[in-house]
Amino acid sequence: MRPTSTVDRPSNVSESLARGRLGIPSVIFFVLSAAAPLTVVAGVVTTGYGVIGVTGIPLAFLVVAAVLALFSVGYVAMSRRVENAGAFYAYVSRGLGRPAGVAAAWVALTSYNALQVGLYGTIGVAAEPVLDRIFGGHPHWSIVALVAWALVGVLGLLRVDINGRVLAALLVAEIVVVLIFDLGQLGNPAGGEVSFAGFAPDNLFVPGVGAVLVLAVLGFVGFESAVVFSEESKDPKRTVPLATYLSVVIVAALYALSSWTMAVAVGPDQIVSAAGEQSVGLIFNLAAAHLGDTAVTIGQVLFLTSVLAAMISFHNTTARYAFALGRERVLPAVFGRTSPRSGAPQAASVAQSVFGLLVILLYAVNGWDPVVKLFFWVGTTGGFGVLLLIATTSVAVIAYFARSGGDETLWRRVIAPVLATIALFVIIWLAVSNFANLLGVAPDSPLRWAAPAVFPVVAALGVNWALVLRSSRPDTYARIGLGAASAAAAVQAEEPADATVTR
Repeated sequence: MRPTSTVDRPSNVSESLARGRLGIPSVIFFVLSAAAPLTVVAGVVTTGYGVIGVTGIPLAFLVVAAVLALFSVGYVAMSRRVENAGAFYAYVSRGLGRPAGVAAAWVALTSYNALQVGLYGTIGVAAEPVLDRIFGGHPHWSIVALVAWALVGVLGLLRVDINGRVLAALLVAEIVVVLIFDLGQLGNPAGGEVSFAGFAPDNLFVPGVGAVLVLAVLGFVGFESAVVFSEESKDPKRTVPLATYLSVVIVAALYALSSWTMAVAVGPDQIVSAAGEQSVGLIFNLAAAHLGDTAVTIGQVLFLTSVLAAMISFHNTTARYAFALGRERVLPAVFGRTSPRSGAPQAASVAQSVFGLLVILLYAVNGWDPVVKLFFWVGTTGGFGVLLLIATTSVAVIAYFARSGGDETLWRRVIAPVLATIALFVIIWLAVSNFANLLGVAPDSPLRWAAPAVFPVVAALGVNWALVLRSSRPDTYARIGLGAASAAAAVQAEEPADATVTR
């Protein structure tokens, strides 16, 4: 029988993402593009060496990879039961209840928006050497950022598989260049001797270890987004697990190798001072010395495209979170509509673009430093927010399987999630203790507490909004976390939070 209220129950077509458009390679390209290999190697790794002064960064990537692999065991097991573009939001809703789920949604929107707009702060710097070579000069950073913003905004309105093809082309070239740089560094060790000091525990577990571990987590951000594209995957029950595990393995191997060979080429006793003096330029200076100017030029072009690819990936992820919330009426219904032609979450994508434009204009008009105050401070804080989401989701996985374990093994539903949760909360504690080091500010700086405090405040607002929905719109409250099922049928307000999702 046709629903009488088009406001409450618009057609399923307008509230469904386009299914079957992404295979395993496409999802992996989205995931790895968010990880932005060359951006991390050139920016995050040199920051860890130069600003924090910890030389055990190669080991840090392996430690974080092990923790995230443990987390992924329960995460992908739950993905076989919960197919939702809201990912963390849906999982927390089903595991810890609807108020906690809305809190997670608010934190996710804050975190991914911070990561996405933060990249606009570095695109100008990434473009400078490329534009200088071509035109003999470069415009103000905001002009470059606006061009990138327009491109990302247009792609966000197109078919998701078109975005996947763009990312594939950019990512493959980027990884090849990173590996070539690594071979050049490994083939020219400082003092003629290859040192493995970067993998020694004594060089990681020192003051500042918390900041380095968060930077390492920041390098992996995006691995979790395979679930975000589950509704658009050809075979989500196979695609999501493979894409998640492969992304963790590939990212870990690439970052550990790159950070290690960088220290090998400079020397473990010189890497901190060299990274502090040369910053992002270190990897390109090493390439110039070992591989020649042509390799440097190619690397600089791909550094620019690396930032652009990460923007595209985070834009798509953020838009799909907003779509999932709009579909379930946690956000206004317009965010839950998709384009009839492309299947993209049109309104959510436009909203994300508008927010990005406002941030670019705000920083440009006020003359604020886009690299430190936008890319570094805002982006790093967003990465910390994702760490909080991962830890909360790990708890939600344990709670979900405690109620409905089904045929999952003890390893998948209890042991691995519990071990991951303990490790993640240790990393969070170390991160909060070292947040001043992480941001590169004085220990007494207000920013040292203000940045991480954003997320408890945002989470509290999310819980409050869920409680408002429960009392004023119980039908909407009952839809929270149900995904596509929320648009397919009326849901009773008293239905339990872990109801089975139907397709």
